Amino acid sequence: MIVRIMGEGQLDVADGHFAELNALDDELLAELESGDEEGFRRTLGSLLAARCSLLDAVRRLGAPLPDEVLEPSELILPGQDASLDEVKEMLSDDGLIPG
Repeated sequence: MIVRIMGEGQLDVADGHFAELNALDDELLAELESGDEEGFRRTLGSLLAARCSLLDAVRRLGAPLPDEVLEPSELILPGQDASLDEVKEMLSDDGLIPG
């Protein structure tokens, strides 16, 4: 699946990795719903101990596409500096990642 991180580019992420990404997405959704800004920041974009964030997981699991290649993105994730309100606007009933 082609995933775009806003402001960074596109990555090709194998479907087999989406269970891990969905677990992080569920955590992010809970933090958004509770207004937990610190938890939201940690889960969206920074490393905490040995645990990685949603964006870090996508970067680790995906293969970057060359800048000159532009494929339709099946999934668009907010950039690391996105606010709670910006991410809330991007949410579906399943969070940022369907499934």
